[in-house]
Amino acid sequence: MSPRRVRAETDAVGRRERPLLITVDGEAVGGNDGQTIAGVMLAAGRIGWRRGASGAARGVFCGIGVCFDCLVTVNAERDVRACRRRARDGDVVTLQSRWPGMPGTAQESGSEDR
Repeated sequence: MSPRRVRAETDAVGRRERPLLITVDGEAVGGNDGQTIAGVMLAAGRIGWRRGASGAARGVFCGIGVCFDCLVTVNAERDVRACRRRARDGDVVTLQSRWPGMPGTAQESGSEDR
């Protein structure tokens, strides 16, 4: 999955950028209408947003809603799959972890859960 946005002038489908703004753990993150929450976060350079059992950063794994690696809390609703949920302007996203005592991670990248 590529974290790059397709610019409107080069989009063969003809979509036009309509900006939106979500908040991730208190930080404003910009995206485009139609992007998933995972897409907004990836385009902003956030590739890890929770921790696995080993403590390694985790983010999107399958990207199609099968693996549950991208779970976040959206507008106080827990266990939302970020790869399946379209971002809406004003969404409040909170990172979460399945493992007690291990908070999500907003900025860490490059680690894999082994």
